[in-house]
Amino acid sequence: MGHRHLLAACAAELVGTAVLVGVGLSVVIVASAPHGPLASVLPSLAARRALTGGLFGAVGMTVTLSPVGRVSGAHLNPAVSFAFWCEGTLPGAALLGYVAAQLTGAVLGALPLLAFGSLGQQVAYGATMPGPAGIGPAYLGETLTTFVLVATVVVFVAHPRLRAWTPCTLPPMYGLMVWLEAAYSGTSTNPARSLGPAVVSGQWHAYWLYWAAPLTGSLLAVAARHLVPGLKELEVEVARVAHFEARRPWPPPRR
Repeated sequence: MGHRHLLAACAAELVGTAVLVGVGLSVVIVASAPHGPLASVLPSLAARRALTGGLFGAVGMTVTLSPVGRVSGAHLNPAVSFAFWCEGTLPGAALLGYVAAQLTGAVLGALPLLAFGSLGQQVAYGATMPGPAGIGPAYLGETLTTFVLVATVVVFVAHPRLRAWTPCTLPPMYGLMVWLEAAYSGTSTNPARSLGPAVVSGQWHAYWLYWAAPLTGSLLAVAARHLVPGLKELEVEVARVAHFEARRPWPPPRR
């Protein structure tokens, strides 16, 4: 991968992750705040969680399908980049650059959330923390939800007929996962998504979990793709979630 191509891809990851965090967590704040505008209209917390997850996934889908996503492949998540590195389609230098860009973008995208003031403070600006059940269930929840995310991505990307539909899986997937799991960990699945609001809110409780569990889930998802009959015959040929016609700047996969 040429240096200019890598820089352009990292810049796209920074911008895309900033938009995902800024817009996606704005949705989280408005929909989840106990005294927010949606609480009186939709009092069911479970329903608001499902709606929040679906809308967050829709933001991710939109960024993925945008021109920004075309430049970088729209990982927007260190766990996704790690999975592509494990699959042999993302070079180590690109992995480091992508993760640095994603983390920087997440912090920049979270700064405007401070404008929500007391409304944002009600939910720590969308920070993810273990729920009342504790660290163990939160770790398991993050591992399982990231496993679902990454397994879906690598299987769809590897399947010629499913590949184009990969971004469309995000809204229903996050709608369901947030509805089922948010009470345990907040359903991050993304170390960068958790970093941004942690910086602006100062809520760092068990932040390590939002690295350890997503990377565990990502590794398990890649391992499962290589072991499960019917999936191990597939091959992930490119480190992209969308715009598969734009193969550059990716090199041929390692054999």
